Amino acid sequence: MTEPDNPGLVVGDDGLARPAWATSDPLLREYYDTEWGMPVRDERGVFERLSLEAFQSGLSWATILRKRPAFRQAFVDFDPKAVAGFGEADVDRLLGDATIVRNRAKILATITNARATLRLREASDVDGGLAGLVWSFQPEATPRPHRLADIPAQSPQSAALSRELKRRGFRFVGPTTMHALMEAIGIIDTHLVGSHRRGTSGVWA
Repeated sequence: MTEPDNPGLVVGDDGLARPAWATSDPLLREYYDTEWGMPVRDERGVFERLSLEAFQSGLSWATILRKRPAFRQAFVDFDPKAVAGFGEADVDRLLGDATIVRNRAKILATITNARATLRLREASDVDGGLAGLVWSFQPEATPRPHRLADIPAQSPQSAALSRELKRRGFRFVGPTTMHALMEAIGIIDTHLVGSHRRGTSGVWA
């Protein structure tokens, strides 16, 4: 049933309120309850989620979640150094792997982004590598949406992050994709007001 104080939420059989998208599939519900919006501040974790957000473009997130174990195996648990060393034989291997999304442009972008991630480790103007750079675009305030329609698809910060990553050689990092990344790793809190997850990340009071 819907939450009386917020019709954008659905109360589950456990009495907890979630947005409708997080109630349609057990995998999505588990992801919403335990992972989405929680802080990710390590390089590998940010690289993995940046990569998966890029692969998600044009597809459903549920599809990516189901394939995530296969993605992790195919991309060596998203170790940037390992992925940066991928060559043409690896690209052919990935294009032949039906357990992942076989999109040549996205595969090549992931390899390119791994190499850009390694360069960030040595960048004198970046503190904390990829994770530090991404988190440096945290806004001063987070949205307080009551409905999904209240959540913007992008923001000035996600647009600025997109431009900076592109300047540093990253690909498939448009402002909408970067906004989704910022939501996923806790930089902003777009849990609907009234959701049992609102404010649980510890990033926003």
